[in-house]
Amino acid sequence: MNYLSNGARSEQRQFQRKERADDQLELKDVLDALQKRDLDIKTFAEKAGEEIKNHGKILDDTKTILDGLVKSGLGLQDRLNEVEQKLSRRGAANDEGVKSIGEQFTDGDDFKGLAEKGRGVARMRLKAVTSITSATTGTGGVGVAIEPTRVPGIIQGPDRPFTIRDLIMPGRTSSNAIEYVRESGFQNMAAPVGETLAKPQSDLSFELITTTVKTIAHWFRASKQVLADVPLLQSYIDGRAIYGLKYVEENQILAGNGTGQNLLGLIPQATPFNEALRKAGDTKIDLLRRAILQVRIAEYRASAIVLNPVDWADMELAKDSTGSYIWVNVQEGGQPRMWRLPVVDTNAMPQGEFMVGAFDMAAQVFDREDANVEVSTEDADNFTKNMVTIRAEERLALAVYRPQSFVHGPFTDPTP
Repeated sequence: MNYLSNGARSEQRQFQRKERADDQLELKDVLDALQKRDLDIKTFAEKAGEEIKNHGKILDDTKTILDGLVKSGLGLQDRLNEVEQKLSRRGAANDEGVKSIGEQFTDGDDFKGLAEKGRGVARMRLKAVTSITSATTGTGGVGVAIEPTRVPGIIQGPDRPFTIRDLIMPGRTSSNAIEYVRESGFQNMAAPVGETLAKPQSDLSFELITTTVKTIAHWFRASKQVLADVPLLQSYIDGRAIYGLKYVEENQILAGNGTGQNLLGLIPQATPFNEALRKAGDTKIDLLRRAILQVRIAEYRASAIVLNPVDWADMELAKDSTGSYIWVNVQEGGQPRMWRLPVVDTNAMPQGEFMVGAFDMAAQVFDREDANVEVSTEDADNFTKNMVTIRAEERLALAVYRPQSFVHGPFTDPTP
């Protein structure tokens, strides 16, 4: 059996030390780059949080930069894994585990005794080599030395695009209530009148409508250390907190029942679809046109159609007698429009129902307090437990000036 000479072993160790030193320098460079990347992410994540607070979304430039930082992090993570694997393979240059068999023999007590006595027998027992596995316990287990690969960023849950607020007029208020005078009746007696004859009298009646500001809010509790150690997490939680508010806001604007602290939404105030307009054999597409007609008969002009995504898909999938799609080119899609009006599909609209209306002039959202996020350690026992409370809140009111300009109804005939 060939063993390494002392000189060869020394050269080998020096070479191993040099390689390990080079790897450690490379490791430091990668870690420094990762630290800089994390600081950049923290900076732009905070900027994204401000943009969400001010604009309700992350601006495109900031999103592009964050995406670039995440992608660069993937490359740095690959370099880090490579360096760590090289260091793991080489081990420490002075590690007892890399001794040759000759070194192990000459370091043994039997050989030292033989050297002193000058005669006798020296033996060395070699332990059986066990199979190296990824098990975390037991002989040969190296699971604790295997680090999982952490994918950068946070995998976000699904986001619903919010569209109903964008259909109606925006507004602001500094009060806790909105009042407006609405015409409740008009008896028009205008007519041609002969000379010297009495003129007919018309009547107008009005009503005072009051709608109060409502609060939408929720909160999270998180460890102060976790938020400090994961820079992106704070901004991520802030973003999801705002998303939670907007999710409920859309449901409230569209279908709030007005009881308790709920807004009185568009659907409860809309005019029911006039079933007298329904004809035998009408499709969903036909019914929408008749609803638009109902709005027009009321002397308004509809500006949008709101549908559930399932019902909108049914309409887009409509085919003619030859099997060709009527509304869209399946290769290119198309603008979501029907009967010259934009179509908004949202899960906030119950399946099987529709609403057509003059959204742009018949309703208005008043913001009393924009959606905002606040963080506090002065809540309950947060201070003693190093916890923080994250609260998101907004205050708003909804005014529906012209209920007759909204038509809501079911696609199926409610009468037997």
